[in-house]
Amino acid sequence: MAGEIPDLEATERTGTGKGAARQARRDGMVPGIVFGGDADPLPINIPFNTLFKRLKAGRFKSTLFNLKVEGHEDVRVICRDVQRDVVKDLPTHLDLMRLRRTTKVNLFIPVEFLNEETAPGIKKGGVLTIVRPEVELRVTAGDIPEKIEVDLTGLEVGDTVTISSVDLPSGAKPTIDRDFVIANISAPSGLRSAENEEEDEAEAEEAAPAAEE
Repeated sequence: MAGEIPDLEATERTGTGKGAARQARRDGMVPGIVFGGDADPLPINIPFNTLFKRLKAGRFKSTLFNLKVEGHEDVRVICRDVQRDVVKDLPTHLDLMRLRRTTKVNLFIPVEFLNEETAPGIKKGGVLTIVRPEVELRVTAGDIPEKIEVDLTGLEVGDTVTISSVDLPSGAKPTIDRDFVIANISAPSGLRSAENEEEDEAEAEEAAPAAEE
């Protein structure tokens, strides 16, 4: 399982309906509902500032959370919807879904690069350019990988690492069908500059005879 599942703290909301939701907003809370799994729906409130920071950080809907509500067992949830004010674009309600171990979800999994110091291309002065520090995968909630490992052993300058060349955890699949790039080893800036100068000189030499004619 992923080692760092962030906590999302909430309180149980007493009362239901529009009146209770409006009161929650007046108290600086965002009302929500937790559904799914083998339990009854649970109305909750989340502090507005907490939710707003999470939303600003990005990828709120594709992050697995450990929901903590006093008086209830912790449960893993994923956001299914955030309703916003049509004028202010601020969150006014959210729906969280409890996850069974067999539930399939899309999550961003961090990428870890191994053996960077021994890669031939790096030894020659090449630079590891990371295109995707994390990759969105469709995984089973009960078997979420902590990370994806990319072995750079044997890679030379100009080599590219694509998703098809990576051994993904069992049962995990990319959400993107095409074979996208994760990283590459590019030539050092000094070498690129020298190559560009050589190309410019060659072009100048080719153009010189034509000018003389």
